[in-house]
Amino acid sequence: MAPHGQLAVRRPADVPLDSLVRLVRSYEENVTGVATCTREDILLETDHPGYEENSWCLTGPGDKVLAWAALSPSGDTVDAALTALPGPHGQSAARTLLCLVLDRVDELEAEHGRPYAVTVGGILRGDTVVPSVLEEAGFVPGATSGQYDIDLKVPALPPLLPDDGTIRPARPDDDEAMHGLHLRGLSKGPKTRDAAAFRASRNRLRDRGEVALLLEVAGRPAGYVLAQASGTEGRVLDLCVAPAFRGLGIGLALLTAALGDLRELGAERALVTLDTADPNEHEALARVLAVQGARVLTRFDRVDG
Repeated sequence: MAPHGQLAVRRPADVPLDSLVRLVRSYEENVTGVATCTREDILLETDHPGYEENSWCLTGPGDKVLAWAALSPSGDTVDAALTALPGPHGQSAARTLLCLVLDRVDELEAEHGRPYAVTVGGILRGDTVVPSVLEEAGFVPGATSGQYDIDLKVPALPPLLPDDGTIRPARPDDDEAMHGLHLRGLSKGPKTRDAAAFRASRNRLRDRGEVALLLEVAGRPAGYVLAQASGTEGRVLDLCVAPAFRGLGIGLALLTAALGDLRELGAERALVTLDTADPNEHEALARVLAVQGARVLTRFDRVDG
């Protein structure tokens, strides 16, 4: 399939993983001036069941990857990602892959006999290509999140726990309680409704040497954090606090504890993504963490189903 001259749609399995890394790093650098994506980040994105049949790349001259799209069904929602480089083929590439995503959603709806809500997340503020293509297709900007670059060479303050609060490493037998927290949490991001899928995701992360911490208050699970270190790079992958325990500093306690563990594992910096409507949220974090930079990510929601 060649939608425009030398452009061709290919499956990611036919594209070297490092080409995807270069695509995302180039995208980040074009939009924000700073590239943060690592090979481990792409491995996490491509390690989901069903990824191969639900993902596409668009390549140009010299087999350079110009765009990448993937989707993941979860309950009644399809969560998708779409990355396209600016340039002469940017709009065409984004439209081509978005059409493939929406065609696949139509197939899933016919297969399962129900409609799906569709979201496209992880769009950097300042992207000049993907937002306009999404809006043409009936998407509107939705929830935003802040992504913060934390310098771990500067030790964070120790976690400040609420009364009767304790933090401990999460065990496999905590998965059910953590899934309950995940579903009840007020995060604006996508939820993994299926308990088996949540457990499978936890198992994949365990195999990669994750940091997983559970905070309990008087023996009741109140929140958890998942993180991972790869060389000198760290990532906070998920942070959840039960609604009944919000406002007690649990999220910050979990975050600082996880960052401390990443530092002990050799990470020198970490990326942290938090729900926020305020791009200046890093000013609050900077009181306790060495924040080196911040950027805003937007999720787009389809409204014309």
